[in-house]
Amino acid sequence: MTAQALTGRRRWRLGAEFAALYIGAPLAIALFLPPRQMFPALFAFTIAGLILLWFTGRFDWRSLFRGWRQIPWSEVAALAGLTVVSGVLILWLTGRQGAIFGILRARPEFLLVIWSLYPLLSALPQELIFRPLFFHRYGGLFDNQRQALLANSVIFSFAHLMYWSWIVAAMTLIGGWIFARAYLKHGFPAAWVLHAVAGNLIFAVGMGVYFWTGNVQRPF
Repeated sequence: MTAQALTGRRRWRLGAEFAALYIGAPLAIALFLPPRQMFPALFAFTIAGLILLWFTGRFDWRSLFRGWRQIPWSEVAALAGLTVVSGVLILWLTGRQGAIFGILRARPEFLLVIWSLYPLLSALPQELIFRPLFFHRYGGLFDNQRQALLANSVIFSFAHLMYWSWIVAAMTLIGGWIFARAYLKHGFPAAWVLHAVAGNLIFAVGMGVYFWTGNVQRPF
């Protein structure tokens, strides 16, 4: 869907829908939803997004399962290394040295549970909402792919407002750009794998102190 194809009433309707879905909903979750309800909210958010994707039409659902051979494993390895190094550095500089690899040292069995569930219960729903739905249904709101890519990374970061952390905002801004670029260049599996690997390593390195919903403290 191109920007030229969206005119008049349809453009305004999609723009309002986009704002409600990617700005209004994350803002409401961050301001009003109890932290323990964030994952149910993500599930509901995902279902709503899939329904919208279905009604958009002309989406090749098989594309979600194609592209495993196109996964850029060198980029996955580079992102893994960057995640570990930056995580350790952030924890060290913010005075949370005790959290570095804390869960790996104290509860390795729990880390395995996280590694098993995070790709399916967190990374997968987020990728469905922020990549296929975004680019297929709302891509035409932007003049070109570069604008869409930038907007995608910004709203992905904004969706993590619920953590009330500039560190989370910065990391998800960068991560959002990496995942979106991978989706456009290599397909959905690449974006999902990159997101899953980064998320799992975030918890392994100890960055769960910032990304764990149980640690969320609103500044008001």
